[in-house]
Amino acid sequence: MNWKLTEKLRQRLAKEQGYYRSSSDGGAVRFALGYPNAYGTGMSNLGFHIIYDILNRRSDTVCERFFLPEKKELAEYQRTDTPIMTMENQRPLDHFDIIGLAVSFEMDYFNVPLLLDMGRVTVRAADRGEREPIVIAGGPCATFNPSVLSPFIDAFVIGEGEETVGEIVDAVQQARAEKLSRRETIRRLAAVPGVFVPSLYEWQYDEEGRVSGVSPTAEAAGVPERISRRWVKKLDDYPAHTVVVTEDTEFNLYLVETGRGCGRHCRFCMAGYAFRRPRSRSLAVLKQEIEEAKKFGKRFGLMGAAISDYPEIDALCEYIRGEGQTMSVASFRADSVTPTLVKALADSGMQTITIAPEAGSADMRSVINKGIEEEHLYNTIRLGVAAGIRHFRMYIMVGLPWEKPEDIDAIAELTHRLKDFMEAEGSRGTFTLSVNPFIPKPFTPFQWLPMAEKKTVEESLKRLAAGLKKRRGIELKTESLKEAYIQGVLSRGDSRIGELLCRAYEARGAEAPKAFLRTMKDEGIDADFYLYREREAEEIFPWDMIDIGVRREYLRAELENARQRKFTKMCFDGCRRCGVCAQN
Repeated sequence: MNWKLTEKLRQRLAKEQGYYRSSSDGGAVRFALGYPNAYGTGMSNLGFHIIYDILNRRSDTVCERFFLPEKKELAEYQRTDTPIMTMENQRPLDHFDIIGLAVSFEMDYFNVPLLLDMGRVTVRAADRGEREPIVIAGGPCATFNPSVLSPFIDAFVIGEGEETVGEIVDAVQQARAEKLSRRETIRRLAAVPGVFVPSLYEWQYDEEGRVSGVSPTAEAAGVPERISRRWVKKLDDYPAHTVVVTEDTEFNLYLVETGRGCGRHCRFCMAGYAFRRPRSRSLAVLKQEIEEAKKFGKRFGLMGAAISDYPEIDALCEYIRGEGQTMSVASFRADSVTPTLVKALADSGMQTITIAPEAGSADMRSVINKGIEEEHLYNTIRLGVAAGIRHFRMYIMVGLPWEKPEDIDAIAELTHRLKDFMEAEGSRGTFTLSVNPFIPKPFTPFQWLPMAEKKTVEESLKRLAAGLKKRRGIELKTESLKEAYIQGVLSRGDSRIGELLCRAYEARGAEAPKAFLRTMKDEGIDADFYLYREREAEEIFPWDMIDIGVRREYLRAELENARQRKFTKMCFDGCRRCGVCAQN
């Protein structure tokens, strides 16, 4: 062990409040919970806190955390051959029974083999020895397409993990009592509802390279053909707030979840489909969580798909402000924002309000079913300026289905109109336009469609920049196109892309992300096949072994509604359209 690296972990731990630490396992299941990115990013993930707390509240489990070291520290780990260690007791990953990874972003896929390898755990799941940890993965990426990560992972948690993770520990404890082998224990996990064990399934391909089937292997008798995602029916039963308090997070907030899921039916949003139905926590529970957290003296970060859609948002804001506390929000919708919410944000010191119409033209907003009209944007700016907020940010996508050059011009024109309105209302602040390429995601109506070609998106971005370049006070920010197209491959890839990830890591190690597309070409795998090909109506997807509850025919109908620019109204009580609520 490198003393300096160990001491850095101890020093970081000493700055935290609320962590669990046990010096003796006492026969408990040892669980290493990891986030495949830096500490500050991982500790900003509320789901990570939730699972950490659930596991450590069990008397038969000891859970410790680990993260990807920062770039300079990572080099020191590699130079000194020091293994990745956990925060709480500075133990290498191979000292644990289970390794759990919370995977939220495609670009973090490259860090999964790196973390395992540096934790002295065999990278390929198929090659792991009898005494090695069982590696599981959860989070949004594990839910919507586990295929790509399947070479590294022994078992995936599909959906929300609050209930599933405890059942996994129960299964491991029972297998231990029965003295089952590692292979038999993993096989036992397949019996846990919502758990996908990739080694028990196989992907078949036709002559053109398309997936022709994903089904249990011949020796996997009894495992389900499809794995139904798990979701928490009563959120109040599972508190969701910051557990370990630290200054070293992305926004230095105490996070509190107001609700989960979204019923707005935006056609581009994977989370809106994979985590449906929308659910809210009771105001009483939120008040209790806020009361208990006041001692930390932090600004509260309200988390949810759209905070302004929370049914009692004004009452919640008034309570927080009445307690002398400050707050921030993850996101809100311009068509449901209230003066009370905006005033609470301004009084809390927020300097910038974000609006997200996602498209500049009314036609494109009809395609994606966003439901935001221009007047909603003006109203949000009016409320913000009146409350003392000077700066505004707008999120926009380019490369949307059936997008035309005039739709790009409409983005610039809308930006100018909104900036004019800011100034007319009395704000000379900055208007930031944040633009990202559209990626068709699994389990959305657009999963059948190709991604816009990179050259087309480049031309659109140039056209947009030209339309804005003469205007002061407008800032244009764009995502890396290379990363966006890598995300496109990873989000819709199959087990062959997972195998490519293995080979890329074996060849390039930590440099694998920089050479991924080149490695694809060298291996004879055409990125265009995953990016630019329109899928046939009945084509089998690499993620079709997952049942998220939304019927395929509903998604297909929504694709047709997008073509016809038909509006789909949000979820309502008694609705049985998509299939999720019809099952419950």
